[in-house]
Amino acid sequence: MITRPHVLLSAATSLDGYLDDTTGERLVLSTEEDFAEVDRIRAGSDAILVGANTIRADNPRLLVRSPELRRARVEAGKPEQPVKVTITATGELDPDSRFFTTGESEKLVYVPAGVVVPDGVRAVATVVEAGSPVDLREVLRDLAERGIGRLMVEGGGRIHTWFLGEGLVDELRLAIAPVFVGDSRAPRFVGPGSFPRNLTVAGTRQFGDLVVLSYHTTPEPSEADVRRLRQAVALADLCPPSATFRVGAVITDADDVVLATGHSGEGDPKNHAEEAALAKLDPADPRLATATIYSSLEPCSTRSSRRRTCTKLILDAAIPRIVFAWREPEQFVDCIGAELLEKAGRRVIEIPALAAGVRRANTHLSGVRP
Repeated sequence: MITRPHVLLSAATSLDGYLDDTTGERLVLSTEEDFAEVDRIRAGSDAILVGANTIRADNPRLLVRSPELRRARVEAGKPEQPVKVTITATGELDPDSRFFTTGESEKLVYVPAGVVVPDGVRAVATVVEAGSPVDLREVLRDLAERGIGRLMVEGGGRIHTWFLGEGLVDELRLAIAPVFVGDSRAPRFVGPGSFPRNLTVAGTRQFGDLVVLSYHTTPEPSEADVRRLRQAVALADLCPPSATFRVGAVITDADDVVLATGHSGEGDPKNHAEEAALAKLDPADPRLATATIYSSLEPCSTRSSRRRTCTKLILDAAIPRIVFAWREPEQFVDCIGAELLEKAGRRVIEIPALAAGVRRANTHLSGVRP
C-alpha cells in the first residue's frame, strides 16, 4: 500500500547556499540547459509543491514549458500539467497569483484546521485541512490518496528545511551556480535543523559553469534494482543464436513500472538489448528523465554494427540511472561504457553478484565460463 508519494526536492543555489539575493530582482542561478532538465523532471512528476512564501515572493507559474513534454504527458494518459500544491499557515494567498491563474491543472492548498481562507482562493483551488499545525505526513498521505505518486518540491527554504528535517525526501537535486551572494538577509536553501546523514551521490552534471548534484537518501542497490536486473538477465535467454553477446535490458520509470524491455537481436539481428528497448519508447517521453535502464551487460562504448553505441543511446535519451551485472570482457573491444556514463554525470550501479547468470548466457563465446 502506498502511504506517500516519492519526493524529489529540487533547488538552485549560489556557492554559499542562497536561493536569491536581496536586490528586489530575481537572481537567476540556472542556465537554459538546467531549466530544460527541470522541465523534464516536472513533466515526469504528478504534482509540484512550493510554499506560500514562494508564491508571494516569486509568483511562479509551475508549468511544464515544452510542448513536446506536455503532449507526451497527454499521450501517456496524464493531465497536460502536473497538479500544483502549496502549504500555508495563514491562508493569506492572492487568487490572482500565477500559481492559480496559469494552467488547467488542479490546485491544492493545505492549511491548518480552522484557518480562514479567502473565498477567492476557495473558488480556484481545493482547500484541505491537514492538522493544527499542518502535519506534513498528513499532506503526503492525502496526496497519495489523490493519486499523486511522484511529488516534486521546489521551495522555498522553509519548505526544504521542513521536508529534509522530517526525513521525507527521497531524492535531492541541487544546481549550484558559480556565484556568491554573501548577504545573511537573503533566503537560504535551508535554515537550522536536523537533517538526514544517509545521502549517497546519485549523479553529477555540468552545464557550463553550473554543476548539478543529485543525491539519494535510500540505499543502493535496492531490492527493486536486484529484481529488475534479474529480469534483464533472464531476457537474454530469448536472444536468437549469435556470434556476439546475448544480453537483456529493462527500462523502468521512477515508480518501478516497466516502460520497455529488449534483448539482443530483437527486431533486427544487429540490435543490442538496450537499443531494442529504447526503440519502443518515444524519445520525448517525460518518464525517461527519471528512468532506470537495467542491462545484464555493461552498455557498449564501441561497436562495428551501428554508428551509435548503447552508451550514446542512453545519454541521448537522458536516462539518469544505469544498473548492470557484468563488465564486458575484452572479447571483442575494450569497453568503457560505465566510465563514459559516469563521466557524463549518470548514476551507474554494478551488481556483480548477478554476473554468473550473464556468463551462463554467453558460454557460446570462447573463453567465457559460467
